[in-house]
Amino acid sequence: MSRYRRVKIEGGLFFFTLALADRSSGLLVRNIDRARRAYAFAYERHPFETVAICILPDHLHALWQLPDRDADYASRWSLFKSAFSRGLPAAPQRSASKIAKREKGIWQRRYWEHAIRDENDLDRHIEYIHYNPVKHELVTRVPDWPHSSFHRYVEQGLLPADWAGDATDLACSFGE
Repeated sequence: MSRYRRVKIEGGLFFFTLALADRSSGLLVRNIDRARRAYAFAYERHPFETVAICILPDHLHALWQLPDRDADYASRWSLFKSAFSRGLPAAPQRSASKIAKREKGIWQRRYWEHAIRDENDLDRHIEYIHYNPVKHELVTRVPDWPHSSFHRYVEQGLLPADWAGDATDLACSFGE
């Protein structure tokens, strides 16, 4: 079996996607307060800057800036996933491997990471994160999704409140 090697860049800027094992589940949004507490738990133990984030029913996207001389995002995500899962019942259908490793089967084991290359890459990923609820047809307008850093961007004057318009009026190419 091959071993996956993750990119290690001290002080790096990374885009992540984490998904639930059951992609038909709405567990993250149904337990949004638990998700926020788990995220704060990971942050308190190993700080990082959240550049952008969006939590959807079955997955989340985040863009993190790690501290100087620190490349350990894996421990942070492990803390988040375990804190979120703690106290929740195990998934009804777990493999023998997940049972042996004492995994509840709530999360997919792996996650996607991408090292941001330049300013254009950063902008594209921020747009992708904020537009994702529209892409998944959860809302027709970006401002209508409450679990997104988009609202912070608007408050800080970085994006207009009507950014990306209305999905019914706009043929958008974010991630498509």
